[in-house]
Amino acid sequence: MQNSQVNTSLPLNLSSGIAESKSGEFWQLGDIAVRRIGFGTKRLAGSGPDGADLQERAVALLRHAVELGVNHVDTAAFYPSHGGAGQTSFESLDWANDVIRRALAPYPDEFVVATKVGPTRDGLARPDDLPALLERDLRALGVEVLDLVNLRLHGMKSIAEHFGVLAELQAKGMIRHLGVSNVRVEHLHEAREIAPVVAVQNRYSVGFGRVNDEILGVCGELGIAFVPFFTLTAESREAGGVPESAAVQEVADRHGATPAQIRLAWTLSRGAHVLAIPGTSSRQHLEENLMAADITLSPDDLAVLDAVSG
Repeated sequence: MQNSQVNTSLPLNLSSGIAESKSGEFWQLGDIAVRRIGFGTKRLAGSGPDGADLQERAVALLRHAVELGVNHVDTAAFYPSHGGAGQTSFESLDWANDVIRRALAPYPDEFVVATKVGPTRDGLARPDDLPALLERDLRALGVEVLDLVNLRLHGMKSIAEHFGVLAELQAKGMIRHLGVSNVRVEHLHEAREIAPVVAVQNRYSVGFGRVNDEILGVCGELGIAFVPFFTLTAESREAGGVPESAAVQEVADRHGATPAQIRLAWTLSRGAHVLAIPGTSSRQHLEENLMAADITLSPDDLAVLDAVSG
């Protein structure tokens, strides 16, 4: 919007597929240009009880996201999931991929489903576990080739053995593109020596920015998409929700926006190669999240938010 404000009561323009103005910006993710705000399935279950009715609502929400122009969905076999405040562990419900298939298959043209492998109920997968995990993803999503697979590991000195297995599976035609998640700069360079990397997923948000600034910058120099997680939840992490912040609220009040929209707008401001994959179980929050692309933060806004992240 020209006045840099968002009125959340305004309907999205469904005839054009998404809100007007900057929400039409794209970034090349592999061989497909995706809108810079996609949809993450981690929060599909919300905080309510699990069950068939919840999954039916998730199907409807995913279809609505596509109606609004979303063409990048991020998932994992262990999604949706939830956990406690500040925790790194989480409980998996394991039905997001099934719901994606039910909602969207056969998938639209120019559409990316990004999944990830690494975490399992028994700890991190071994390299020889990866083929079976990818076979499971292929069946669950109902596809012959996975669009994008992110290798998500933690606490490892080298990711070469795991990534090498994924590169071999890519060469066999099981995977179109590869990414890495929760990695350091040296891991990214290590992976790129084995096969091309089109995306990096690391934690990044207002309040947790500086630690990953270097790898965000490297991705921009290399033309690699940087796709942060915990963008909205920040320090709440697995617990979900949008934490209170006086600084974020101050900027939100100036723009007539929600704190979540300001957090997303700040994320997108970090570079044209930065994508956002906010997750929700709410139709209203989905629509509000997409409208965040229409917010232009002023230098004063960025100074306030950057101070939170410093």
